[in-house]
Amino acid sequence: MPDFPNPFVSNVPERKMNFEELTRAIRIDIAGELEAIHLYQAHAQATDNELVKEVLLDIADEERVHVGELQRLLTLLLDDEAELLAQGKAEVDAEAAKLGIQTASGSASASAGEAPTIGSLR
Repeated sequence: MPDFPNPFVSNVPERKMNFEELTRAIRIDIAGELEAIHLYQAHAQATDNELVKEVLLDIADEERVHVGELQRLLTLLLDDEAELLAQGKAEVDAEAAKLGIQTASGSASASAGEAPTIGSLR
């Protein structure tokens, strides 16, 4: 939730962030974007007003783009970020393949009549 009551939260300090503070700040920014996505999607789900729903879901998608931009910054700043993200993706894809779940990257296929998969729920 917004931290508006804290008058110092948005003040630019008299000094610039060091590298560690910068990367931590970007991760906090990512968390804020993820929270915004959650809220916009929840609010869209909680209304029957089609205009409001459409606008909120569009805004949520814009926030997802922001997550990608911020994550890309981290991959440019941190030498191991892209490698660790790829490792996480590979671990999930391997587990999905073991379960016969079709992923967005197409790593496995489920048989007809099986329970819904991650890919089929889109």
